Amino acid sequence: MHSLAFDVSHTLAGGLVLISLMMLYQDRLYSLLNVFALHALVLAFSVAWQAFIQDAPHLYVTAVIALVFKAIVIPVALHRIVKQLGIHRDIESAVGIGPTMLAGMGLVALSLVLMLRVTSDADPLAREDLAFALSVVLLGLLVMVTRRNAVSQVVGFMSLENGLVLAATGAKGMPLVVEISVAFSILIAFIVIGIFLFRIRERFDSVDVSALDDFRGERR
Repeated sequence: MHSLAFDVSHTLAGGLVLISLMMLYQDRLYSLLNVFALHALVLAFSVAWQAFIQDAPHLYVTAVIALVFKAIVIPVALHRIVKQLGIHRDIESAVGIGPTMLAGMGLVALSLVLMLRVTSDADPLAREDLAFALSVVLLGLLVMVTRRNAVSQVVGFMSLENGLVLAATGAKGMPLVVEISVAFSILIAFIVIGIFLFRIRERFDSVDVSALDDFRGERR
């Protein structure tokens, strides 16, 4: 059972890292939103598996929240925002796809080396989850840094939070109230970001954040 628990957890957490790398490769908004929905779906399965092997029923609530809100509600809402605002479907990148993918692979290697050394005395299952979770967090940050479109930056922020949930559920003893608070905080942040998207679109007729640099006179 221990070997099976380790193998399944390893596969699901590794799948999250792989899907995060897929996000870096996307150059179309709709495909990026679909990949993000897949990311949240795998996270829900991962959390549900942690609930099973840890015998922690409250984690099933976290898995349901990830499935309903992150895999369904938020991607559908972002699809509607893109359609309603008439946002350009192509994603402009600050850096090319090739260097971005190389940076992503470097961050994954850095996360594995760092976390496996720091947590050398911890349970092997927790060590793997924390290493993969840090990779997902860093790749989410990389998406935010390398994309100029505000919607793609929202997706990067949400995938970053998925990594935090993976880390929290991999470590035993996290209270349910904390998990629910984090989930609703993210939902509120998403609503606020959606309002800002509408405001940016009204003001600049675009959601490309480079328009903000032009407005501030920081780009010549």
